[in-house]
Formats: sequence, structure tokens, C-alpha cells
Amino acid sequence: MVKLGLIQTTSQSTNEKGIFQAVKILKKLGRKNTDIVCLPEQWLRNNEISNFDSEFSEFKKIAKEFSMTIIPGAFYEITKKKTSIISPVIGPKGEFIGNQEKIHPFDYEKDRVKPGKEAKIFNTACKFGVVICYDMVFPKVTNTFVKKGAQVLFSPSRIVKRGIEPWQMYVQVRALENRIPILAANVQNHRFGGNSTIVDLTENNKVMTTNIMKLNGECGVSKEFDLKKYEKCRKIRFSDSNKFQ
Repeated sequence: MVKLGLIQTTSQSTNEKGIFQAVKILKKLGRKNTDIVCLPEQWLRNNEISNFDSEFSEFKKIAKEFSMTIIPGAFYEITKKKTSIISPVIGPKGEFIGNQEKIHPFDYEKDRVKPGKEAKIFNTACKFGVVICYDMVFPKVTNTFVKKGAQVLFSPSRIVKRGIEPWQMYVQVRALENRIPILAANVQNHRFGGNSTIVDLTENNKVMTTNIMKLNGECGVSKEFDLKKYEKCRKIRFSDSNKFQ
């Protein structure tokens, strides 16, 4: 069994205040023995992080203290060569172990953000992938993560209120078609619609359905998963796929 969690954030006037609130929630989840936690995309007031080590130094301490993997969200990374949106991952020893780039920049992001080219698999408490917001729209992204060995997917997102209904549909469909649980974190404030979602799956007489948990307000939740139970049905699902043109 592995315990996986989400944090739903609200807006704060500064990065410091936002991180302070997130730290309190992370510690609560740590005391509940949560193995991996994911936060939303661009939930801080200033999302151009100049130094991830200093900005998330408290997150690193918590990760080490509780042997927890933390996905702090997804943020702009600006270098001399390019601007990307990345989701860094802090491992259970309290150090950054890598990052996932956003593969499909959304709308206004296309003018300044270079798309990512690789779906990376991280392996701490389990094997997982990070699907950043708009990447959830594209079936090949989630399918690639799963075929590369992901047992669960996390999705740091920032979805406006009018986009909540289709977003939740995408998350559920990706979970169903790949036979994999998905934990999708969102921001909740006057513009963004919250409803961070944990999608689990249940099979009854060869019919797979989704079990959905939604968050409300600024909070954190975690849930236990037996990730091995999905392996057989996922193998069957993929073996049923035929080549055609």
C-alpha cells in the first residue's frame, strides 16, 4: 500500500505567505504518513522561480523529515537558452531528484514557453509521472507515461472556473482508458475553480468505474492505494488495442 495526497491552495499576497500555508498542510500530511504529495500549477503569486532550492527550502526539510516525495507544483523556469514550465520533484531524502517539463504550453504560453519533449518516470514510494495541466487534454501524454511504467499519475493544474467540468472529464477519461489512478491538484480563488480531484478505479463484473474525491477550499487530503491491483486490468486493456489506419 502507498498513501498519496493532494494540496489545494488559495491565493496569498506573497510567495512567502503562500509557502507558509502550504508548509502547515504538508506537515499534517507528513504526520499521516503520506508518501507522495502534489500541489497545483502556478499557485504562487510570483511564478517565475529564480532559485528553487531557496524558494522551497522548507519543503525540502519536510520531505526529509517525513521521508515524503513532494511535487511543489509547476512554474516558469527562465534561463538564457529558453523559458520552460517545469514541475520539480523533491525526493524523500530532501533533495530535488529531477523535473518534468510541460509538453503542451497552453494558449498564451505558446509565445514564450518551449515545449517539453520527454515523459519522465520518477521512482520513490512508487513509479509515477507528472502530467502538467493542459497535457491532460492529449491522450498520448498519459498513455506514454503509463507505457513507460507509471503506476500513478499526478497533475499540477491551474484551471479557471468555466473549465472545471471538461477538466474533470479529461482526468476521469485518462484514468479509465489507461486503468490508472490520477491525482489532479488545482488552485481555488476568485478566478480558478478548485475541485482538486483524486480518481480511483473499481471493477465490477468486467465494468470499470471511477471513484472520485474532490477538495474544497485550502486543504490537503491523502488516500491509500494498492497500485498492484490495476496491473492485470491495465495489461488486458493495452493488449486489446489493435493496429489500424
